[in-house]
Amino acid sequence: MGQNEEVDMLVVQLAAILHDIADHKFHDGDETAGPRVAREWLQSQLVAEDIIQHVCSIIAGVSFKGANVEETTLSKEGQVVQDADRLDAIGAIGIGRTFTYGGHTKREMYNPHIKPEQHTTKEAYMNNKSPTLNHFYEKLLLLKGLMNTETAKRIAAQRHEFMKLYLDQFYAEWDGKK
Repeated sequence: MGQNEEVDMLVVQLAAILHDIADHKFHDGDETAGPRVAREWLQSQLVAEDIIQHVCSIIAGVSFKGANVEETTLSKEGQVVQDADRLDAIGAIGIGRTFTYGGHTKREMYNPHIKPEQHTTKEAYMNNKSPTLNHFYEKLLLLKGLMNTETAKRIAAQRHEFMKLYLDQFYAEWDGKK
């Protein structure tokens, strides 16, 4: 994606590779773990300090924090990485990842009695334990409107439509109509 934008590709590539190196979801919610581990590794590779700073600031700001939570302003490189990260979360592969994570965390797949929420704080979003299908409404279906670059907006539109078709099929099967 970055090749379609005027960005520092080294920064984009390093941030893309390292942005989930110590994901807070797997480190007891510690959002400093990723930038810290990335910084240590980049320093061990003798990467220039200005590049390390830029990469670590992207890693710190790239994640989705909730539907109604103000986003961190990112550099153009950060926007490209954020778009790529968000595109990974939607479409066919995103659906697979969503259910894999839901199973890993032992969430119900679907419960029609538990409605999706629009989280107003990062903490509410991160502590949410609702059924996996709610995640489509709490995050995935919102991502199309949060893309930064024209390339990502185009890709997201198609993946968004696919997710809507998937949800229609899911509910039809759940209700015994198909």
